[in-house]
Amino acid sequence: MRLLLFGIATGLASLTISCNDKSGGVDSVTQKNLDAVHSINKAFETGDVSKLGDYITNDAVDHDPKGDRKGLDSAKAMIARTHTSGTDMKSVTVKELADHEYVFQLMHYTGTSANADMGMPAGTKYDMMSIEVTKHNSDGKVTEHWAYIDPKDMMKMMPPQPGMQMMDTSATH
Repeated sequence: MRLLLFGIATGLASLTISCNDKSGGVDSVTQKNLDAVHSINKAFETGDVSKLGDYITNDAVDHDPKGDRKGLDSAKAMIARTHTSGTDMKSVTVKELADHEYVFQLMHYTGTSANADMGMPAGTKYDMMSIEVTKHNSDGKVTEHWAYIDPKDMMKMMPPQPGMQMMDTSATH
């Protein structure tokens, strides 16, 4: 009986392994979503926004803390502006999770601000972590985007405001 159970278990294990998707288990829809996000990330690095219509819908919404930015043209302008507002910019995907509808990326961004467009004085080094979330339609195009930047990283990049003192809150009471 043990030999029969061992044979069945071995056969099922072999069948499971042989049916495993060689691409790491990512189906074509999820891969299309990942490819779109990777292409958008590349546009930030290169400044080339000419193919963003292949990856972002015309009515996409970028949920920004200052207010939603709507449309493909708005996304193109923001990406081009971001590219020119920094030097030696690098983005590294630390981890990403994706399915048929969403892509979540933990990103590490570094660089130097080239001008004050991003709220930092020119020449300010930045090193920050962000969670980037994109929602995709059935064609794999981005329909919505959210970014969640670590507030601690954001505060390190911002100059103190006149009349405000920074307090050290690291001490325990």
